[in-house]
Amino acid sequence: MFGFDRVTFDRRIMGGQACIRGMRLPVSLIVNLVAHGKSFDEILDEYPDLEIEDIQQALKYAAFLTRDNIYAQ
Repeated sequence: MFGFDRVTFDRRIMGGQACIRGMRLPVSLIVNLVAHGKSFDEILDEYPDLEIEDIQQALKYAAFLTRDNIYAQ
């Protein structure tokens, strides 16, 4: 989906929320941690199953969702 290979959706995991690689780690959690000042290193320390690419892609996905729709009239 639009190149977001680390963002997954599964109804059996977190009710189908956007999660990282099928884990019970929602994209919204990652974005919230960054928004509240957590560094990538701090997040990786707290969630050792994450990789830096997961955090980067979570932020890119959030940016994608909030983009201006240039096609709207």
